[in-house]
Amino acid sequence: MSFFENRTASAPTGLAKLLHFHWPLVLVICAIATLGWLMLYSIAGGDFSRWAEPQMNRYFIGLAAMFWIGLMPIWFWNLTAWPAYAIGMLLLVYVEFFGAVGMGAQRWIDLGFMMLQPSELMKVALIMALASYYAKLDDRLISHPFWVILPVVVIIAPTVLVLMQPNLGTAVMTLAVGGAMMFAAGVSLWYFGAVVGVVVGAVVGIFATRGTPWQLLHDYQYRRIDTFLDPAADPLGAGYNIIQAQIALGSGGWSGKGFMQGTQSRLNFLPEKHTDFIFTTLGEEFGYLGAMSLLVLYTLVLVFLLWAAVRNRDRFSQLLIIGVAVNFFLYIAVNLSMVMGMAPVVGVPLPLLSYGGSATLVVMIAFGLVHSAIVHRPR
Repeated sequence: MSFFENRTASAPTGLAKLLHFHWPLVLVICAIATLGWLMLYSIAGGDFSRWAEPQMNRYFIGLAAMFWIGLMPIWFWNLTAWPAYAIGMLLLVYVEFFGAVGMGAQRWIDLGFMMLQPSELMKVALIMALASYYAKLDDRLISHPFWVILPVVVIIAPTVLVLMQPNLGTAVMTLAVGGAMMFAAGVSLWYFGAVVGVVVGAVVGIFATRGTPWQLLHDYQYRRIDTFLDPAADPLGAGYNIIQAQIALGSGGWSGKGFMQGTQSRLNFLPEKHTDFIFTTLGEEFGYLGAMSLLVLYTLVLVFLLWAAVRNRDRFSQLLIIGVAVNFFLYIAVNLSMVMGMAPVVGVPLPLLSYGGSATLVVMIAFGLVHSAIVHRPR
């Protein structure tokens, strides 16, 4: 049988493909998105058209893309993995020279109806490329130095371009997703130990040279670190965002102030309340119970993804799903750490909740790839 016949012989067709979709996952995704619309409606003071309506439109476009991608055979996405990576790199290079500038960074492409952030697409393309690479690589060669070099270059190249925008949060996530893919593929732990050693040494060196003629960072960069460690040191400047976010979260108490009753967001004390800091509005209005309910929904998504990876016997599909799960987890972990003052503010949205077109569409595209792997898995 031919390459294509081998992969389609046992695959479901027509309506059967829709029946093989992971419908509990789809329902949880819809529940999170619906909660996001409610929060955007509340933040806008009851104005549905300001943020909630555009976000809803983008979500349904993403939902349609998810179903279309999910119905396509998984071998097709395996074949297009490296072309997708090449397109992602070209878009990052294009942004470097012709990208739209906003908030001091050049990281978007103006499509007219929305601002596309190629760095978000690049993370999914990177997952596809690494999954395809390790699916074809013999297990005995995975940790061989020669075969480790290519994936390292593949990860570092987009990371550097994203850092140049500058976009530290997405760059760190790109690096972390790539590293997680290598770990899941079975690369020796010695390589990761070496990376950890270099990072620890760099951090120690950065702090050890402070105040010396050869210090590794500028004075203002050290002050930013000080503000992260103690936001109260600059309450009206660099520490303002974190302090207001913590006030909002703390004031919500057990059950919150009630829907559309959050004073921190309604009185514009919260920065970026509809994007990066939307979780603080949720905590203020629905309290601990509302915040934990959202975390339960996110946990369900991660459990569904990991279980789908465990059940799948196709190597490319397994690594693809794991990569999507890691990327989704990093969105949540970085954003929540950021708004609670446990990490520096780096501008990472909360998936399916924060306002934004690129992140929403990319997350839905990633879920489409997951469903393609689930629908067409060997049975």
